[in-house]
Amino acid sequence: MKLKHTLFTLYIFIWLLLSIDPWYREDWLLENLLVFMALPILIWGDRRFGFSNTSVWMLFIFFVLHGIGAHYTYSEMPWFSSITQLFGFERNHYDRLIHFSFGFLLFLPFYELFITFHKSTKMALIFTFIFLLAASGVYEVIEWIATEITHAKLGTAFLGIQGDPWDSQKDMFLSYLGSILAFIFWSQQLLKLKHKP
Repeated sequence: MKLKHTLFTLYIFIWLLLSIDPWYREDWLLENLLVFMALPILIWGDRRFGFSNTSVWMLFIFFVLHGIGAHYTYSEMPWFSSITQLFGFERNHYDRLIHFSFGFLLFLPFYELFITFHKSTKMALIFTFIFLLAASGVYEVIEWIATEITHAKLGTAFLGIQGDPWDSQKDMFLSYLGSILAFIFWSQQLLKLKHKP
C-alpha cells in the first residue's frame, strides 16, 4: 500500500511539473484526456481489486512516459533528437516507444482487472490480449476524431504523423508487438505459477 501511495504522489508531482509551460498547451490538453479518463478508472480498479506492485510500477512508468510526450509533443520530444540523428532516422520515434509500451506495460494491469471476471487464467490472458489489440485500433480512430472535432490545425502535432502516411498502422503494429511479447512472457509466468505444486 505504501508503494502505491508513494508512486501515485510522485506521479502527481511529475505531472504537475510537466503541466508547466508545455510546448503546445492545446495539444497537451488533448493528450491528457487519456489521463483524465484513465486515472479514475484505475483508482476505482485498485480499490476494488487491488493491483500488484509490479502492475503499479508498470502503470507509473507508462503514465510518466506519456506525460513527457504530452509536455513536448511526441513528434518533437527533444530527448530522442540525438537518437534520431545517431541512427539517421527521418522522424522522432518517441511515439513509437509509447505505443509499444502501451501493449507491453499495460498487459499485466489489465490482466489483473480481467482475472476478477474470468477466473480462468487462460481466458483472462486471451481476453487481455484481444482487448489491447482492439484498444490500440480504437485509440487511433478516437485520436483522429478528437483532432478533427476540437482542433484540426493541431493534427500534425497531436497525431504526430511526421509526414508518414502509414503512421497509424505502424503505431498499431508496435502496440500489437508489445502485447504479443507481454502475452508470451506473462502466459509463461502466470501459468507456471498456477501449476506450481
